Amino acid sequence: MAILLFIVVCIVLMFGYPVALTLAGVALMFAGIGDLMGVFDSTLLGALPNRLFGIINNSILMAVPLFVFMGVVLEKSKVAEQLLTSMAELFGRLRGGLIFSVFFVGMLLAASTGIVGATVVTMGLMSLPTLLKRGYDPAFSAGAICATGTLGQIIPPSIALVLLGDVLSNAYQQAQLQMGIFSPKSVSVGDLFAGALIPGMLLLGMYCLYTLLLIKLKPERFPKPTDVSKFNLHFVLRILNALLPPLVLIFMVLGSILFGVATPTEAASVGAFGALVIAVLKRQLSFTVLKEVMLSTVKVTSMVFLILIGASIFSLVFRGFGGEELIQQLFTNMPGGVIGATLLVMLVIFLLGFILDFIEITFVVVPLVAPILLAMGLDPIWLGIMIAVNLQTSFLTPPFGFALFYLRGVTKDLISSGDIYRGVLPFVVIQLLLLLILSLWPSLITWLPSVIYG
Repeated sequence: MAILLFIVVCIVLMFGYPVALTLAGVALMFAGIGDLMGVFDSTLLGALPNRLFGIINNSILMAVPLFVFMGVVLEKSKVAEQLLTSMAELFGRLRGGLIFSVFFVGMLLAASTGIVGATVVTMGLMSLPTLLKRGYDPAFSAGAICATGTLGQIIPPSIALVLLGDVLSNAYQQAQLQMGIFSPKSVSVGDLFAGALIPGMLLLGMYCLYTLLLIKLKPERFPKPTDVSKFNLHFVLRILNALLPPLVLIFMVLGSILFGVATPTEAASVGAFGALVIAVLKRQLSFTVLKEVMLSTVKVTSMVFLILIGASIFSLVFRGFGGEELIQQLFTNMPGGVIGATLLVMLVIFLLGFILDFIEITFVVVPLVAPILLAMGLDPIWLGIMIAVNLQTSFLTPPFGFALFYLRGVTKDLISSGDIYRGVLPFVVIQLLLLLILSLWPSLITWLPSVIYG
């Protein structure tokens, strides 16, 4: 029944029904059928009110609407537009300089918004028409924009890492209790933020190296520099005016979390206030803009919490059918032990990334598999970052990658789906290479958290 429940949920989702309602509705339907058949104890559903109250009362998850608010304010205040213009001038002396400016601005925008869809859409609308007009290869341009947009998955402060941090914290404590450790250690959102910094910068560096290699091998795909601005005081001030506000804001938010000055929720509130200040200073804040920002924030936050509620009902029913014990037996008897189990989980998460968003996977799949993997001896920070990078890769993989749909949706008159698919494939290979590197050298993830938090 547990396996059938999971299969039916996936099938219903493929028909396009809302995720949160599908998770809750199918689970409750199975609970009713199981109760009639005598294979499900309906008294388990009595735990739902406490579970749902715990979700709404979770202080870590309060960071989600604040980070969303911060990202939408920065998007509406045209910070990204000014950044792209300034970086294009700065890198204008290089062949293919506009691509490097897309990487750099996309990285800052990813760190500011933490939302893949917002970053891909914003970068697609702003940069793709300019890239095509300047004579850049359409496929490579589309691939670069999609790949840069997905950096929001792992470059902190990322909403994906906030959600993963909360789920992994509970999973790690559960795993330690199963191992007989009754004074369990904890893993925090700050740990994941610190663990994601080096992989995030490494991935950005790999994108840049691939671009440099391509410029060397196929220079005809990248136009020569044109309209190079004079390097004078006015130019430097213009660059600093565009660059400093988002950099200071990211440093305040991320630095306060990493150095233990503030919790993620407190840092997110600082970020939300700081974004408003930037919008005011740039004279981009009006009542209409504020109304749009608040509506967008409420929509995204409602979606996240409704999915979390649906996932909570699903996981309760799944456990009631003995699904957790089934997974544990599967992992324990798997050839290759912990390595085989980890590879299977990574493969399943990668495939589910075609049909589910990272929020659903974080709330549905990770709570089921993480306690078992952690009880087998995996480091929770390493596992969290590996899942985040894996989900980031599934965002890009044709034909179902969400980032591809986002870009296609806003640029359908400029570029074909075939160009987008061809453009992202090298970046998918780069991300899979990063996963391999992180699995061979896990200290790339665990070193910085150990230095900061001892």
